[in-house]
Amino acid sequence: MNTVTSEIYKETNFQPIKSINGKVVSKFQFRYPSDETIPASTCPLLDKDGDIVVKRRNRQNFDLGIIEIEHSEATELRLVGLQVWRGALLLADFCFHKRHEFVNKQILELGAGVGLTSIAAAIYVPKVFCTDVDMGGILRLIQANICRNQKLLRMRGQINVLECDFKMPFAQYSQELIKAIDESDVVVAADVIYDDDLTDAFIQVLDNIFAREIVTRHKKNIYIALEKRYVFTVSELEAVAPMFEYFLKKSMHKRWRFDYIHTDFPQYFQYERCKHLILLEITNNG
Repeated sequence: MNTVTSEIYKETNFQPIKSINGKVVSKFQFRYPSDETIPASTCPLLDKDGDIVVKRRNRQNFDLGIIEIEHSEATELRLVGLQVWRGALLLADFCFHKRHEFVNKQILELGAGVGLTSIAAAIYVPKVFCTDVDMGGILRLIQANICRNQKLLRMRGQINVLECDFKMPFAQYSQELIKAIDESDVVVAADVIYDDDLTDAFIQVLDNIFAREIVTRHKKNIYIALEKRYVFTVSELEAVAPMFEYFLKKSMHKRWRFDYIHTDFPQYFQYERCKHLILLEITNNG
């Protein structure tokens, strides 16, 4: 059986410790932004006695934090969600960077893998829907990782874990998933484009989300992070990124707008932010 391994494990020491089920637990270190974690809202928060809660600058914002994630070090292609990939860390950085804009938003993550991005987002976002296909025990693993980081999330974001199989017809979506799609303001996905059939299915999921946008009149910001993986082809006599190019080609007939977001925003997590990382914002012009 051919296996694949995320490149990030060789680039950064995440201090992996073997777990009892053959996986590892790694520590993904980050630095808190230097300002307040949650900016003042126009609507003051009240405690149980009706008094205004004064938000004070927290010293931990200047310190380092750690998200502990249980994951696999190598898997077959269909179970790559059990690993941590570079795009998830880029999206985690982006959520930190956009924390003031996202502070009153709800986020839906598609193909969340082991849940790192969702957990990072929930440090600043009040509600996150974390979704993936229920294969290889991944939903249980996400839930376990959320519990593992509960102290980090205490009094902060709420994470709901739901199944979202890209290949499932919309008619078979659960009511909980449809509600999550309708209520979400921001949709994110990282490194979900690595197979032609899965890419086709992912495009259909985006179509379903945009269709619900029309029904509910609730516009969403959709952000896709991925790493362009180049291969040399004899036919083209040059290096190409086939998965990324396939995604663009299959999306050409859609009435979608693609905006490339500069990835020069601050880096909060430890990893190598290589030049092949792409962050796209996709909107529907239909």
